[in-house]
Amino acid sequence: MPRVTALLVDDHASFGESVSRALNAQPDLEVSFCTNISAALEILQRQPVDIVLLDHDLGVERASQFLPVARERGFRGQVLIVTAWVSDIEARRLLHQGVAGIFVKESPLSDLAESIRLIHAGGVWLDRRYRSLVRTDLIGEQTSPGPRFNERQRKVLGFVLEGLSNKVIAGRLRISESYVKALIQTLFRKTGVRTRGQLVRVVLEHYHDQL
Repeated sequence: MPRVTALLVDDHASFGESVSRALNAQPDLEVSFCTNISAALEILQRQPVDIVLLDHDLGVERASQFLPVARERGFRGQVLIVTAWVSDIEARRLLHQGVAGIFVKESPLSDLAESIRLIHAGGVWLDRRYRSLVRTDLIGEQTSPGPRFNERQRKVLGFVLEGLSNKVIAGRLRISESYVKALIQTLFRKTGVRTRGQLVRVVLEHYHDQL
């Protein structure tokens, strides 16, 4: 079974060590740990990492400082914010930077493992409290030109923004899971993307007027 490699960055050593140890007990996850952005950037230069699990508040550092530098240095993996709390303003900034999700620490460890797998598969994980924030932010933005989506495509797109799986979307819309997959592939073609994460980011930037 291929393993998902992750790097947990958190300035609380007891939390980071215990969480990384628990995640490493999963047969498909391999998680290392460090306490600051500088150390994280050094690790990324030495070893391949699929997903960075990044705390928002790292003492004197903030999560928003990481991604621009990491991308400049060649990191092409995903970033999941793992935090106790982040403001609406900062959540918007992080999503526009391209993070693949926001996970709240009060959630179970099993959910964190699930979020890692989902993001590695091209999905997006947003804690429930931030899903409505994303929708509100999109509705309030000015419109942008682009392809038009029909009503069913818009509904599917809205559920994708909420981080729902194809199976759950199918249940909500009372259609087959294969039809959901076909609709998502249509959205990919219309927006020129290949993954759910890319779809969310493109919609945030360009197609928010159609939700």
